[in-house]
Amino acid sequence: MDPTYGLVRRCPLASPPRSPARPQRRPQPPRRLPPPPERPERPGRRRRPRWAMRAMTTLSVVVLASAGIGHAVVTSLDAGISRVDAFKDMKNRPQAGHGMNILMVGTDGRDKITERQRRAFHLGGQPCHCTDTMMIVHISEDRERATVVSLPRDSFAEVPAHRDSATGRQYVAHPLKLNAAYAEGGPQLTVRTVESMTHVKIDHYLEVDFTSFMKTVDVLGGVRICTATPLKDSYSGLDLAPGTHTLMGGQALQYVRSRHLDGASDLGRMKRQQRFLAALIDRATSSGVLLNPMRFRDVTRAVLGSVRADTGFGTDELLDLGRAMRNFSPSSSEFTTVPIGRMDYPVKGVGSTLKWDPARSARLFQALRGDKPLTAARPHPADAPTPVDTDPRGIRVQVANGTGTAGLAKRIDAELAATGFATTHEPVTAPAQLPTTVITYDPRWDRSARTLAAALPGSELRAAPGQGPVLKVTAGAGFKAVRAVRFEDPGRQDQGAASVVRGNEVVCSGDA
Repeated sequence: MDPTYGLVRRCPLASPPRSPARPQRRPQPPRRLPPPPERPERPGRRRRPRWAMRAMTTLSVVVLASAGIGHAVVTSLDAGISRVDAFKDMKNRPQAGHGMNILMVGTDGRDKITERQRRAFHLGGQPCHCTDTMMIVHISEDRERATVVSLPRDSFAEVPAHRDSATGRQYVAHPLKLNAAYAEGGPQLTVRTVESMTHVKIDHYLEVDFTSFMKTVDVLGGVRICTATPLKDSYSGLDLAPGTHTLMGGQALQYVRSRHLDGASDLGRMKRQQRFLAALIDRATSSGVLLNPMRFRDVTRAVLGSVRADTGFGTDELLDLGRAMRNFSPSSSEFTTVPIGRMDYPVKGVGSTLKWDPARSARLFQALRGDKPLTAARPHPADAPTPVDTDPRGIRVQVANGTGTAGLAKRIDAELAATGFATTHEPVTAPAQLPTTVITYDPRWDRSARTLAAALPGSELRAAPGQGPVLKVTAGAGFKAVRAVRFEDPGRQDQGAASVVRGNEVVCSGDA
């Protein structure tokens, strides 16, 4: 007997419900038939949702991770930030406006630097315990714009009556230079003095010294600066040739501290500080540091590890600024200097000061209180004039052709005259051809030579003692074009719309 007989017989008897199974299987093939034609359609329908979902998921992860790690880092460092009660017992303060106003001061901090840094970056001398730099940084209420107003350290100021916290001595209101308020009464007196002069309510106080400045620049990988003229200052040790340079911490400090590059002194230095801040914003926003959790952590540690801030400038405020900065670009920032009405204003017992122009400075600070931009958004033209500190109208120039290109000297003469130089209108032929355009000048007219070099990018400066006031240009084979220049007289300080610059107008262009 077949051994499977019993099994075959028992299965249908043991499972009565299966008897109708065969009729149920018949409709199954129709259910299986639709999938083959549907399979080619599924990838087509799924490609876009999957791609969009991946993109959105990736973006969400980046933003959330950055915000999460940023919050953890800032929270962990919050307790380590040096705190100062910059607003203690302050009364009769200006009415709050719109947006956020931060008083940012730079102190010398020489007592924190190493001996090697002291020698390398010319940081000798004793700490002055005063503010080397002072700026009001206004962040708009919508967090889409930053306005930076530089306050000259030698500004004439009258500090309010106050009590010395260390000695308890009571002082009446008296005149001094603005940067001396810090030495006399620390951050509190500095804030009170600035509010009294500007009628702008300061919301937060931030103090940066040499060390924190250098660390910040280094952790960003350096900041790119370009100059059309040589920058050499024996006091700070700065020595930059014309062109584009990536400055690391120590050299960047030399750049923003230099006061002896030209006749503009401290006012010229503030313009360079503004250019540097614009370049710093460009570096921070273009490098992705604000979206990269690890780099965000490193920059946060570098900045917060060696600054002093008011007690209310905590985690939430720092993260708020960090999130706002993610949408920033150089064009989101604008820079200006408080209008000066009188240079070398003498004050008995104080010395020579800078007197603010009352009407124009009042309009400037009214704009800050009203959260109004100082400039309308405008693109940065590729051929924007280069600012110079010597009026080209007083610079006499003789042009010679040192190439085989006929008529080149005549063209250069005309283009230099068009941008303001006092050319001879009598071009000549040089005795020999040159590979590079050369400017020969008497060292007594070195500032004029630097201004002329700004109009002739790539030219070489050669001193010729005894040559006299006429500068000589010999066009070389590498000559490209004459660049327009714009004279900015630091003594005049006309604070119209032209004196306010946007960040994208002062950073290095892409082809620099």
